[in-house]
Amino acid sequence: MELSQETQPKHSAQRQFRLYNIIVTALMALGSTSAGYAASIIATTLAQPSFLAYFELLTRSNGTQLIAATNGLFFSGGALGTVTISFVADRWGRIWATGISSALCLISSALLAGSVHIAMFIAIRFLAGASTFMLVAAIPVWISETAPPSTRGIFVDFHSIGILFGYALASWMGYAFYHLPPTDNMAWRGPFIVGCVPPLLHIVALFFLPESPRLLLMKGKADLAEKTLRRLHTAEEAAVELLQISAAIEVDRLLDSSWISMIKKPAYRKRALFIVGVVLGVESSGVLVINNYGPTIYASLGFDVNTQFIYQIGWITLSLGGGLLSFLIIDRVPRPKLLSIGMMSCAACLIILAAIVSRFATSPESLAKPNKAALRAAVAMMYIYILAFQVFLDGTMYAYMGELFPTHIRAKGLVVAITTITTINILWTQVAPTAFNDIGWKFYLCFIIPTSLFGIALWLFFPDTLGVPLEEIARIFGDHEENYIQQQYHSGQMIGDDKHVHDEEKVVEVSHCA
Repeated sequence: MELSQETQPKHSAQRQFRLYNIIVTALMALGSTSAGYAASIIATTLAQPSFLAYFELLTRSNGTQLIAATNGLFFSGGALGTVTISFVADRWGRIWATGISSALCLISSALLAGSVHIAMFIAIRFLAGASTFMLVAAIPVWISETAPPSTRGIFVDFHSIGILFGYALASWMGYAFYHLPPTDNMAWRGPFIVGCVPPLLHIVALFFLPESPRLLLMKGKADLAEKTLRRLHTAEEAAVELLQISAAIEVDRLLDSSWISMIKKPAYRKRALFIVGVVLGVESSGVLVINNYGPTIYASLGFDVNTQFIYQIGWITLSLGGGLLSFLIIDRVPRPKLLSIGMMSCAACLIILAAIVSRFATSPESLAKPNKAALRAAVAMMYIYILAFQVFLDGTMYAYMGELFPTHIRAKGLVVAITTITTINILWTQVAPTAFNDIGWKFYLCFIIPTSLFGIALWLFFPDTLGVPLEEIARIFGDHEENYIQQQYHSGQMIGDDKHVHDEEKVVEVSHCA
């Protein structure tokens, strides 16, 4: 049954959020900072002379493989962690999911700081990866479900900014501790000790944050959900969302939320394929390889250790600035177009970088009498690359992730997305040290080609979710459950009025939708 424009619920055309919504989102982003710090600290750690000497990574015959394992096991742990987090998020709530993740992040940071053998360090990196990507998966779900539709992208961008601040903090701490004597192991242990602070602060903050109103409605806590919505959003917007969410939840409760439904149901399968495509395109740009092996790349260009740290700090700090700039456009440009522009921009930067490296930094001989202008241009391309990535890609990707899936499978949808991130980066980060050594600049082609192809596909084929209420995303994918939601609206039902709809009518309606 179709509704006329007059009977459709009208979202507020004015500001839809309260200051409280901003505050709690910023506090939740402490978990994002925890994840960013844990993911990025390895870059400066691998450049610390005391770390390399303590674990004998420069003298071991398998030193390159061990360095690769510190990253490969991190992303392997991430893949396992993200698979488990959806169960926690759906069973006990979004807050519990982020709390458990931060607790594991705190424990792993402490154990990494106290590592006494390279095997112990690598094993704990697995746990660190699990906790990091559990946070990366869980936090966008909560933010998406607490943010208003008109500025949802900006609110989800808090997650990206939090991660970037963690990246920046890790690089600053790495450089600060680098100035300790090269024989002092606190130079590499200290940054991991600092890494315990963000997850500890996040755990404390969680005691003051509300549960997702959508999750509360799924659990039958309608009064608390209404109270939470009215604290987060303006009165007019909260009333509209309450009607819309409660109607959608009535359908969601009757729908299959199993993993198999993600494969069997065409609309869910289409969502999963779209988000996998987005993630593959974004991550195939090589951003985590450049981040994690940044000092290694600068070393290959002939720069000394101190300069490597400075360039890495500048690169990360610029990425934070790019993330802040993304606030200006993320809710103004269609999601697929923004992602496509970002992918093509990153590919263009990598093409120029590869050309410079192939001409001016291919051997020790070419670096003996370096073309300093060309090498600085290579660094500039890396800086322009990260600026484009953060302005166009990072925050937009997380916003898109949280928007594509309905409430009852949103956590599982984020698991699909984050597992794709970890899986593709197991490949990239594991092979990177060997690839840089063996094929040099040609390794950049592995990022340029797929990113360019995905950029074209995003522009032509992917649906836009900009500004669409989460409960209306179903229309984009042809979910016939939307007919039931429209019928709820047409009958004028509000929250608590589901007693007027007989169970058998619900079952018949949904059976027609299946």
